[in-house]
Amino acid sequence: MMNFSRRKFLQRTAVTASAMAVIPEIIAAALPAEKRQAVSIPKNGVILFQGDSITDAGREKTKELPNNGASFGTGYAFVAATSLLERFAGQQLSVYNRGISGNKVFQLADRWQKDCLDLKPDVLSILIGINDYWHMRNGNYDGTVEIYEADYRKLLQQTKAALPNVQLVICQPFALPGTTAVDESWVAPVKAYQEVAEKMSREFNATWVPFQRVFDEAIRRAPAKYWAADGVHPSMAGCQLMAAAWLKAVL
Repeated sequence: MMNFSRRKFLQRTAVTASAMAVIPEIIAAALPAEKRQAVSIPKNGVILFQGDSITDAGREKTKELPNNGASFGTGYAFVAATSLLERFAGQQLSVYNRGISGNKVFQLADRWQKDCLDLKPDVLSILIGINDYWHMRNGNYDGTVEIYEADYRKLLQQTKAALPNVQLVICQPFALPGTTAVDESWVAPVKAYQEVAEKMSREFNATWVPFQRVFDEAIRRAPAKYWAADGVHPSMAGCQLMAAAWLKAVL
């Protein structure tokens, strides 16, 4: 007789596999064929994922190796990186994750030399912003959307000055109402941060990854909590969805 834990595992696996089957439909609907700023992946290229806990995803922070599962954690960056390493197997890529849980833009700036500029990435992907709002909302930060914009612009200016040929990927911060941490009162203020991030993508000629649009499409197929239980941190299915969206937008 199958024990309960194994049965539960198989049920969860089946549900996740079902979600994977609809992800191509979600991506096709949310990211139709359109003119976009795709990146070029050079031989021996360095690709860097940066951001907060969504990117961090529990990675180890001692060795911080490229192309290493432990150094990537269990989030969308890991899933996207595995696809990059498969797709460009002949390119000898070095792919890093340097996201850190809880970060806001100014905290990226505080560690930018070590965790970005010294790595000399050819492609730099940044997902940042939800903590700039969330931590202000819960009283742990006195920032504003204007500070977010000023800090983000300064960070990108610093990056382009040091690495003029870097290809930027700017990802849209997102929030899913109807979950344990996010309700409808988040929508309007988060939209202001999303508009700033998109503005930065235009100013710096970056590839834009519209994660909110992708999740909005996804919740037509399954409840918001399925993709991100608290509305911010993606589930297994949410990570797979984000990776698929990132790859479609970037490549």
